[in-house]
Amino acid sequence: MIKGTVLIQEELCKGCELCIVTCPQESLGLSSHINKNGYRYAELVKTNCTGCINCAIVCPEAIITVYRQPKQSAKKAV
Repeated sequence: MIKGTVLIQEELCKGCELCIVTCPQESLGLSSHINKNGYRYAELVKTNCTGCINCAIVCPEAIITVYRQPKQSAKKAV
């Protein structure tokens, strides 16, 4: 399975939740904390992210960076 993770610039997030509803793995959620602008911000709440980039594409603030681990080769060294 492909593993990924996201980095969200929490202080710039306005909590619109677009990234949360477009995540097919339901890896994102709203924080219970509030940023300096008074918004509850999106955060990674599960470790099942696949790095699909849906969240980054829909983010109107462009504050989400997605990282994907390189795919492991199925071949074994002999």
